[in-house]
Amino acid sequence: MLREESDSAELTGPTVFKDERKQAYLNPEGVDRPLISPLPATTLDRARRYRLECLRTKMREWDCGALLLYDPVNIRYAFDSSNMSIWTMHNASRYALILADGPAILFEFEGAEHVNDGLPGIDEIRSAKSWIFFTAGNLMEPRLKAWAEEVADLIKSNGGNKRVAVDKLEPAGAFELRERGFMLLDGQELAERARSIKSADEIELMRWTIRVCEAGMARMYEAHEPGRTEREIWAELHFENAPSGGEWLETKLLTAGPRTNPWYQECSDYVVKRGEMISFDTDMIGPYGYCADLSRSWTAGHVAMNAKQKQLYAAARDQIEHNLAILKPDMTFEEFNALSWRIPEQYQPYRYTLALHGTGMADEWPGILLHPDFDPEFSGLIEEGMVLNVESLIAEAGSESIKLETQALITARGAERLDTFPWEEI
Repeated sequence: MLREESDSAELTGPTVFKDERKQAYLNPEGVDRPLISPLPATTLDRARRYRLECLRTKMREWDCGALLLYDPVNIRYAFDSSNMSIWTMHNASRYALILADGPAILFEFEGAEHVNDGLPGIDEIRSAKSWIFFTAGNLMEPRLKAWAEEVADLIKSNGGNKRVAVDKLEPAGAFELRERGFMLLDGQELAERARSIKSADEIELMRWTIRVCEAGMARMYEAHEPGRTEREIWAELHFENAPSGGEWLETKLLTAGPRTNPWYQECSDYVVKRGEMISFDTDMIGPYGYCADLSRSWTAGHVAMNAKQKQLYAAARDQIEHNLAILKPDMTFEEFNALSWRIPEQYQPYRYTLALHGTGMADEWPGILLHPDFDPEFSGLIEEGMVLNVESLIAEAGSESIKLETQALITARGAERLDTFPWEEI
């Protein structure tokens, strides 16, 4: 692979190369075959039991009589039950109720109860009572009351106390439960704290999701030739994820050239030009429902970076490597902030707000802001068993943006990277 110094965006001839390290991540079964997980069913079964027990442990700590879940990510975590997850994120039509001293009940979308066959954590399946305006219309009030009566009766009949943790609930539902004497607690905090410490089996499931993601990234690398649109390149990740048992991409963050700065523009029909920087963030919910949240940047057309691109890329690598190296268990958020990499002044207006964030079945707590934005009152501990993503976004006035991100497990020895897809050689 040849590298030649150049500031030109139109590089050809000996500067064109293919990074053989990335090609090693391609799906060995070929472009028309899914990746098949090698993990035994026992790994998933142990992870299921662990996750449900994590929630019950937090319920005991919080002295909750019940945990009511509407967030499909939390339902997936509790039961490994997945049904129309994106649709139910904005249509509250399935939910779960976990009783502290009773059964764990899934209220499934009517007619879809069978999709949960064989899931061991579910003690009972009932048809959900949907009272959202979309499905209830003028019947919303009586359906709401019937829903509240059923939930209240279940808690009371199983000896639960009046403290109920709820993750997401429309105001009318919260009002009805309070009318029946229940104290509502923040179930999203309860669930995210439970989710934050991963078991060894969860890490194995996550490693497989990352394997699928990296195969998708290799496809993106192979297929990103100039003349393709941002959307076409972004679609290569979908192509690998969906057949391999993955679920969705949380964002559409892939841009090229001038569209990389400012960040947070979504992929478009912009036609990528040779030598432009392509920067992306996978935000991929993959097999087993776990998240592979990885970011890379490279030049279009398999050509060497120009001098400015190299300068920005080197700074982004410095930030990633520095912040990875200082991570250790029992470090407070404030201690991490004090020791974290200091972003140079010229890059600060274009910075990414987060230095670190947790990752599990989605991006999750804790989200630790970059040092210019960090609030010293934000407290917490980095703990062994957390999976944390280390972030970098580097740009300056008039430049392209470099976006890098890696996913790491916190061990007794420090941070262990879970992804291995190579960085660029500069």
